[in-house]
Amino acid sequence: MFIRIRSRDGLERLQVDNPNITIAQLKTLIESQLRVPVHNQTLSTNQSLLLAKTPTEMSRFSDMSNTQTLISTLGIAHGSIIYLAYEGERTVAGPKIRPAGSFGRKMTMDDLIAKQMRITRQENPHCELVSFDRDAANGFQHYVNETLAFAVKRGGFMYGTVSDEGKVEVDFIYEPPQQGTEDNLILLRDPDEERLVEAIALGLGMRKVGFIFTQTIGQTKKDYTLSNREILQAVELQGETDLKEWVTVMVKLEVNDDGGADVHFEAFQMSDLCVKLFKDGWFETEIAADAEPKLSKMKKDVVVGGKDTREVDNDFFLVVVKIFDHQGPLSSTFPVENRNTAITMRTLKNHLDQTKNFPFVKRISDFHVLLLLARYLDVNSDVPALAGCVHAQATVPEGYQILIDSMAASA
Repeated sequence: MFIRIRSRDGLERLQVDNPNITIAQLKTLIESQLRVPVHNQTLSTNQSLLLAKTPTEMSRFSDMSNTQTLISTLGIAHGSIIYLAYEGERTVAGPKIRPAGSFGRKMTMDDLIAKQMRITRQENPHCELVSFDRDAANGFQHYVNETLAFAVKRGGFMYGTVSDEGKVEVDFIYEPPQQGTEDNLILLRDPDEERLVEAIALGLGMRKVGFIFTQTIGQTKKDYTLSNREILQAVELQGETDLKEWVTVMVKLEVNDDGGADVHFEAFQMSDLCVKLFKDGWFETEIAADAEPKLSKMKKDVVVGGKDTREVDNDFFLVVVKIFDHQGPLSSTFPVENRNTAITMRTLKNHLDQTKNFPFVKRISDFHVLLLLARYLDVNSDVPALAGCVHAQATVPEGYQILIDSMAASA
């Protein structure tokens, strides 16, 4: 079976032949396959481990501290995610050297396949264009510009609709729990919260259509469009979906003609070949600190421009998508989840007070309002029903209005 290991370096797979091994044996496998020494490992099923910055903070995660515990008793099975924290740098095994014979080394089937893997650019995207709701786009860029000052990375999932012609319209952005640094963005995804988001999207007649993230000021001084880490994250997320129009949007600061800085949006799809290479395990997912960020490393030789190489310029994997804007059906005035400010019933009360002159359905026609309300409603019936009222701009049933007003009044 395979267990997924999430660390500060991203998501990696660990092959486990026996599902009934102990934590001590699991640590030994991590050392042999992922090159993290046993004595440096802190393991937990709690994703908050990735936020720990010191050994003392790491030691508080003790659910996997007993090395004799069987992993099966913790519910760890095929496909499970375990979180790994460690100190220091990782060492990667060097390449295997094969001695050459009189007429060169023997060609294996893998070698022959690699010789045929040619990296070329994909000219046309499956996504005709992506159009942003102005308020949703402004709410995202304003936060990363004014509050984060583009000093750390930020990301979110885009939701909206896809037309038969391949036109993607983004009407709201959901920002999951995350940890951003200057070069890295770790999404600490919450399955329960994402289930609420999907229920809201269902009621609104929308679906998840893409991923948006920011580059930091430090990154914009470097010579690449997307870094190797960004390519890996983007292709992993695109590979999770069956939506061929899935789009990735990057937001950054650019110097304008007057010497000032403007916020700039760029949209891409990862090429079909990029997705295939990732799913087939060609990408090196362990990136050294001194690696050239504009190059993605392959585990086998590929052919680029007639030459064998294991380093591919990231631009080969990008297919540019046109960007437009529109005025969508939702407002974006309510505070956004998973940022620095806690969202409480007092927040809801203030919002309802400020919008009391509007019809009730208009007052809750904001994804972030719906997400707060969804935490207290039945995800299978109430959440899609309430979102459906917003989608149709229909009268909200009196029972829901009374419930929401009473929730706000409890502040």
